[in-house]
Amino acid sequence: MAKMKILDWVAITLLIVGGINWGLVGLFDFNLVTFLFGKWDMFVKIIYALVGLSGLYSIYTLSKL
Repeated sequence: MAKMKILDWVAITLLIVGGINWGLVGLFDFNLVTFLFGKWDMFVKIIYALVGLSGLYSIYTLSKL
């Protein structure tokens, strides 16, 4: 089994955070990211972009397996 890189761990962590956030939005209409960083709209957008990039990176990583 290949050793995971730091980037792999960051991507997995962001995907977990994104998954939990979407679960909260779907079940309770509660957006955790906006709740925590709502005052910094640009920061919220950066977090969402990083979660999206993590998803693309994970697709790339899985395609190599």
